[in-house]
Amino acid sequence: MSAGNGRATVAAAEAVAAGESGPGEASVADRDSTASYGRGARILSIGIATTGLVTFAYFSVSSHVLTPDQYAGISLLWSVMFIVISIIYRPVEQLLSRTIAARRALGHEMHAYRVPVLLQAGFAALFLVVTLVLHDQLVSMFDGSETLYWVLVVGVLAYAMSYFARGWLAGHERFELYGGLVFFEAVARLMFPLAVAVGIASGEAAVALGIAAAPFASLVVVPFAFARRARGAAATRRERKAGDELSMGQGTGFVAAVLLIMLAEQTILNAAVLTAELTSTNEALAGFVFNVLLIARAPLQLFQSIQTSLLPHLAGLEAREGREGFERAIRVTILAIAAFALVVALGLMIVGPWAMGILFGGDFDYGRVGLAVVALGMGLHLVAGTLNQAALARGQAGMAAIAWGLAALAFLGFVLTPTVGDQVLRVELAYFGATGILTALLWALYRRRTEAPAAASA
Repeated sequence: MSAGNGRATVAAAEAVAAGESGPGEASVADRDSTASYGRGARILSIGIATTGLVTFAYFSVSSHVLTPDQYAGISLLWSVMFIVISIIYRPVEQLLSRTIAARRALGHEMHAYRVPVLLQAGFAALFLVVTLVLHDQLVSMFDGSETLYWVLVVGVLAYAMSYFARGWLAGHERFELYGGLVFFEAVARLMFPLAVAVGIASGEAAVALGIAAAPFASLVVVPFAFARRARGAAATRRERKAGDELSMGQGTGFVAAVLLIMLAEQTILNAAVLTAELTSTNEALAGFVFNVLLIARAPLQLFQSIQTSLLPHLAGLEAREGREGFERAIRVTILAIAAFALVVALGLMIVGPWAMGILFGGDFDYGRVGLAVVALGMGLHLVAGTLNQAALARGQAGMAAIAWGLAALAFLGFVLTPTVGDQVLRVELAYFGATGILTALLWALYRRRTEAPAAASA
């Protein structure tokens, strides 16, 4: 799976290179840059793939060392935290990645940090104020657990630094360090349920602490990034022109659109877990729904290697008007996704219920058709993610946000309406339908082929 992602990413890199210059016009520097990008993307694919497996292992081990009710609490904590950090931090990560890459493509000096820093700090401060005000309600949501509440607070604040580092690394195409960052994060998190499994620690609190510790562990790669940056700074400064400072209006507009995209995506991925927790009399149902959607979550995490490398690379292409390479990169990626999703769906039809029972245990029965439907929805979700990166690179963030919003509303409408009696099957069908709507809308947006360079619009 990781090798396939690596090949797709490198193929996209080669496609990008083909679109940047005509035959015989590519410089040695361009070829070296493409080769470096390909190597970095390959390493990132391996890092993200390993991270996905380690994250899956975290939940698998946790489900075996905790009671069903305790595991449901961990699932709820994870869902809430990653809804929050994806909504408030991913937009700044994408802003950094896109802006830095576009400026590097045009040979400009980077002065794009002031606005992203202010936005990230503002989001973190707002989160802290809201969680302190809603302390009693959040503790009640976690069945009275102060530990889960404080893990949420500390973890979300720590991820502000981790996601800023991700944006900086992606924009500079330091994909090997990006892969290392998310790998260290996942490994640190897994150590905690493993400690419970071998008897060093015990209980829900010990497993939950891994979620708070993970973002701090991820920052171990940051000194390596800045050490290399410092060594090449003098030469780089002589070769580049001074770029215009990113304005607060531009940065805020882009971040607002991506924030809506992240909100919609997290609604599609996590709202079903929250509604199951709030509406079902079976306290373990939220954990079961969470396990089913892990079929989508794990590949989505693996696919970050392509998405993370696509945005800065496509932003650089659009800045230099490399349309042919741009479209070829998108085409190769979508074909790879389609093949992957079909293989996963077929595998789940054959061994899905047995595998899920072994990995997560419990008394629930996993339906093979429903699991395959989720796998197909995952494929549509990955295609939509690819088209979304193209929209961001081309300055179509606002229109992309509308598409995501409509898909999220369709998902919520289906999940909250008792059209299908089986609540889990309803979630599975809703996920497939929502990702299908989303893919269709983003495909229509992609085919518009906006003329304006992405560098001129946020």
